[in-house]
Amino acid sequence: MTAEKTEKKPSISKEALRARARAKNNKPAFVRAESWKYDRFSVSWRKPRGLDNKIRRKIKGWPPGPSVGYKGPIVARGLHPSGYREVIVYNVADLSAVDPSTQAARIGHTVGKRKRAEIVAEAKKLNIKILNIKISKEAEAEKVEGEEEGEKSTEQVEKEAQTEQAETGQEAEAEEEKTEKKKQPKKAKAKTEKTEETEGEEEQ
Repeated sequence: MTAEKTEKKPSISKEALRARARAKNNKPAFVRAESWKYDRFSVSWRKPRGLDNKIRRKIKGWPPGPSVGYKGPIVARGLHPSGYREVIVYNVADLSAVDPSTQAARIGHTVGKRKRAEIVAEAKKLNIKILNIKISKEAEAEKVEGEEEGEKSTEQVEKEAQTEQAETGQEAEAEEEKTEKKKQPKKAKAKTEKTEETEGEEEQ
């Protein structure tokens, strides 16, 4: 007997994403009115509000605008491109309401660094996907850097103080040398003046 090849059936979310992609291919590209005419207009869609605007009035021969008839399939509505449905999470307790097989967590933007790190750790244990994981990783790295800076040893602090003292001492010595150099030319001038006077008296 030959072993039959068993193909994995795609999950509901994958089928929904494919249906949404097919529907999107049949939709027209909604462009801003008269963006093809003026360079200062971007192609990205803007709702036309003019009284005489042809796209707003849906006049024949002009590009179509978005309307209810262009909605995507109901199955795929609200799905993240990864195939999961988003659930906003604000603390560790909210993770208990997330289904790892069909849902993914998105950490709220008002959540602080400490609580964000706790949510990420708990989500890894529960095998829950976090959609904005990049932001939380940056927060964790900043937290670690802050802890390392805060945990400086007393020896490092003493060394820094010693280096600062040495630098201040060197600066003071350099200033003293400069003042001495400035004084030296004045003495030399006085000596030359005295020698000139003595020479004049001798000639007389």
